[in-house]
Amino acid sequence: MRHLLPDAPQVAVFDTSFHQTMPDYAFMYAIPFSLYKKYGIRRYGFHGTSHYYVARRACDILNADIKTLRIITCHLGNGSSMAAIRNGISVDTSMGLTPVEGLIMGTRAGDTDVGIIPFIMEKEELTINVANTLFNKHSGMLGITGVSSDMREIEKAAEQGNERALLGLKMFRYRIKKYIGAYAAALGGLDLLIFTGGIGENDPITREECCSGMEYMGIEFDNQKNKGVRGKELVISKSSSKVTVMIVPTNEELIIAEHTYRLVSESDKNNPIT
Repeated sequence: MRHLLPDAPQVAVFDTSFHQTMPDYAFMYAIPFSLYKKYGIRRYGFHGTSHYYVARRACDILNADIKTLRIITCHLGNGSSMAAIRNGISVDTSMGLTPVEGLIMGTRAGDTDVGIIPFIMEKEELTINVANTLFNKHSGMLGITGVSSDMREIEKAAEQGNERALLGLKMFRYRIKKYIGAYAAALGGLDLLIFTGGIGENDPITREECCSGMEYMGIEFDNQKNKGVRGKELVISKSSSKVTVMIVPTNEELIIAEHTYRLVSESDKNNPIT
């Protein structure tokens, strides 16, 4: 790009940047501190541009001040993550040093007992590279169901009575619900719950299942508003609900463009951005 467009500034917008506000007790791992100092091993998080966009956009729709709300954002797709946002900044997120931590995903295992890794490596005589591929490419919904990493194909198999597909869906939605509860506790309550991403925006059943039984938290889900809705900005909780539940399609490209425009506008020829 420098060869083709030598005078054009190049800007890198990192997907981890939104989560750099996490406190140390949220981003640290309970491993020897020297390894953190030596290698920077900590939770960095991903999907930051998406979490930031949907939180901001939801507040715009509701005409609410993001700096006064406790928000949980659920970016659900082939890669999935959640974030806890207080007063407009990220205070926790489900992905970690790598995108393999947290929720169950299309092919990623998500939260796993670390003791399983050396156990499987020893039993299966796996190299590090093969083990890495196992937990990143052959696990998650694909590994559980044996059907696919595509939620649409898994739901179709479940409708036909495939027990492993049914199990996978229950596991996927249960993990999301656990994180909602955990993040509500971390935030000291919840004002706004947002679904986004390919699954979050387009899968009414997953949204309904993740919010079922959450009335104790103040979530009154509206099944009629939610039914059949795909890819629309919409409030899907009842008007009496203490927690507002929304669908907000993400727009990561817009955030990247905004950051790029701001940085380039602030730069000058004597201080090029690279």
